[in-house]
Amino acid sequence: MRWTETFIPTLKEAPAEAEIHSHQLLLRAGLVRKLAGGLYTFLPSGIRVLRKIEAIVREEMDSAGALEVLMPAVQPPEIWKASGRYEQAADVLFKVRDSKNREWLLGPTHEEVITTLASTELHSYRQAPVSFYQIQTKFRDEIRPRFGLMRAREFIMKDAYSFDVSDEAAMTSYQKIYDAYVQVFKRCGVTTFPVEADTGVMGGKHSHEFMVPAPTGESEVAYTEDGSYAANLEKANSQGATTTTSSECTGGLEKFATPNVKTIENLTQAPYNIAAEAQIKTLVFIAEEKPVIALVRGDDQINESKLCGALGTAIFRAAEAGEIHAALGAHPGSLGAVGVKGIPVFIDEQLRNAAGMSTGANENGFHIRNVNVARDLPGVQWADLRTVREGELSESGQPLKIQRAIEVGHVFKLGTKYAEALDANFLAEDGKQHPFVMGCYGLGVTRTFQAIIECGNDEHGVIWPQAVAPWQVCLTVLDIAPGGEVMKAAQAIYDELTSAGIEVLMDDRDVRPGVKFKDSELIGIPVRVSVGARSLKEGNVEFTLRAEGGRENVPLTEAVSRVQSELA
Repeated sequence: MRWTETFIPTLKEAPAEAEIHSHQLLLRAGLVRKLAGGLYTFLPSGIRVLRKIEAIVREEMDSAGALEVLMPAVQPPEIWKASGRYEQAADVLFKVRDSKNREWLLGPTHEEVITTLASTELHSYRQAPVSFYQIQTKFRDEIRPRFGLMRAREFIMKDAYSFDVSDEAAMTSYQKIYDAYVQVFKRCGVTTFPVEADTGVMGGKHSHEFMVPAPTGESEVAYTEDGSYAANLEKANSQGATTTTSSECTGGLEKFATPNVKTIENLTQAPYNIAAEAQIKTLVFIAEEKPVIALVRGDDQINESKLCGALGTAIFRAAEAGEIHAALGAHPGSLGAVGVKGIPVFIDEQLRNAAGMSTGANENGFHIRNVNVARDLPGVQWADLRTVREGELSESGQPLKIQRAIEVGHVFKLGTKYAEALDANFLAEDGKQHPFVMGCYGLGVTRTFQAIIECGNDEHGVIWPQAVAPWQVCLTVLDIAPGGEVMKAAQAIYDELTSAGIEVLMDDRDVRPGVKFKDSELIGIPVRVSVGARSLKEGNVEFTLRAEGGRENVPLTEAVSRVQSELA
């Protein structure tokens, strides 16, 4: 491919819209262009990278025994209502209407579609195990699309779905796709580590996310340096924070005035001087139209993903001021659960056996001290509700560290949730009907694209791994005069490399050498061979590896073999 025959609109400066480095390089390297918020056009060099990532994904999914299909992007809302996700996922669903004013959904994922297919096509245990996958455009109505391809309204995802007749068999399918993901990311040259994850609105009880460590990642993961534990912060647990409250306090409840106290911090100050860890934080939520109370220690933060699991529903939100007052008779700052009846109370495990605690009295301007959780809060529902903190010990006894990361893949064991909702049943050997046990597996193709850039770059531009680079070699011609010795030598190298199956971009533009060198580094092509009159006069060409930098002279007669050895 000649540079003058393709379209690579590089930019010297990053557009103001680009918030993170990888987003800037997407635009500066001429890989994509923005149409509107969260919507991007892939340009020729970007398409080359995208197709290579897709090819790797296909090869590994095929090796795992999955069968490729292609499902409709437009979906009827009825199947989403049947699964219960029409309401649960309402915030991200794109809804459109046809000429007859009938509503349709632009698919953000395809659990409902594939399960509907299974309900009509899979009927016997003899047809299992079977896994299907597709690579397709998805749509999510992101409120705030940002970071380029990381959080877009339209994106490309590989989604796969497995159907098995038992939990044990489902775990075998799960492991196959898990292992395939490990290979995909390894081949794409991006470092990932799998972490335990929350299943969220997907359902199911077993889930892992594949994370790429990156300071700009939107997710946070907790892990131990010895590798014994890793989990998304939404899921992570620990042995808990050190407690300073006494479990032997036997004093009776005592109400005391706390005028103008509105926060946990206010109560830690004089004249009260009650440490945050000696307080109970009371939070009110509305779950499926009814109030619920969640309690955590004063120095802890509620983890809403964990609360979602405890509530058993994703349809909940923080209560508004009027709703809180109607439920408890007080305003935030004076709330508590002591003596509350008729409202479910969920309490964090960190507070088990705690005593000598203080909490709101459900009377504006008053608190209660000497709260003994076991004595004064009967009938509560215990759950892990807190967000772990760095330095706490994991269950293996190792200190936790927390870092930001980019989620590029997610695998779930769904169980029978969708099969039951959409009647995907099979006739078992015992002659009875049973729902299929399902798994689902998402891999963000376009997100992986940008994650590779986020992890592979320097001050000059992108550093592509060989497997996904738009071209393997940039052949930089410093004298483009037709029929000249430089062009003849460059053409001979080009012909020999392309005949050997190596992808070469010949920079035959009529621009200064410095511009060519900078663009080559910006685009990130792994190997650059520069042919110029000065080096050619000495029988050499200039050889540069993008990842390592530095330049060296290589004899013209060895140029092709040197490239081949570097790409082997």
